[in-house]
Amino acid sequence: MKTFVDQLGNTHTFETVPKRIISLVPSQTELLYDLGLEANIIGITKFCVHPYHFKPTKTKVGGTKKVHYEKIRLLEPDIIICNKEENTKEIVVKLSEICPVWVTDIHTIEDNFKMISDFGQLFNRRTEARKWNDKLAFALSDFQQFIKEKPIQRVAYFIWKNPYMVAGSHNYINELLQLNHFKNVCDDTPRYPEVTLEQLQYSQPELLLLSSEPYPFKKEEAYEMQPILPKAQIVLVDGEMFSWYGTRLLKAFAYFKMLHRNLEK
Repeated sequence: MKTFVDQLGNTHTFETVPKRIISLVPSQTELLYDLGLEANIIGITKFCVHPYHFKPTKTKVGGTKKVHYEKIRLLEPDIIICNKEENTKEIVVKLSEICPVWVTDIHTIEDNFKMISDFGQLFNRRTEARKWNDKLAFALSDFQQFIKEKPIQRVAYFIWKNPYMVAGSHNYINELLQLNHFKNVCDDTPRYPEVTLEQLQYSQPELLLLSSEPYPFKKEEAYEMQPILPKAQIVLVDGEMFSWYGTRLLKAFAYFKMLHRNLEK
């Protein structure tokens, strides 16, 4: 019997290493794959798009906010992987009647390292987890050197339209904005507040970042915003790079370098 504690402080005890895994978090599905657990993943969400070949080969059990409980039960999982922000408390409680539910809670890069280490312990992939954390630590140090002389820019990071919603404080997106020397003009409000473009006029952002997810912003939205915030530069960004944790962070560092170089042109 081995006992583990997830990032919400919940204690889980397993007689053997969990073999049959259902992941209800797209970024964590990618992480599990990168830890060498492809054969153990028996269920994913319809939003789990990485790796691409999972789409036709793994059982879809719903989304992140609405799942098919009976389909999950019939898969006979040993463990279900959830996230405090991605999945609701109601889902976690109901799924706990089927099997242990491991819940992550990621606000910082340090939380991300901890999650990878936890998965290494939980699924007996300690060597793989250590290698990924070493790669991420090196890439983080390299990016910090790259960014240290860059000026601070005032930004608003949009995630939704009708109503407009932005990243506030107390979330992983805000952590990565800070890492990029982006001062979030909406960080006085936690989570994902609703805003109007007129309200943002008082904040005077220099840069508007329009995410590709969960709302897929396009150039048309940028054209709509520009007359109201004419002094702001508007850029479409890959939302996965700012909001997906796990091993995706390694690709994010390279993406952030490219983003800054393009902003300087």
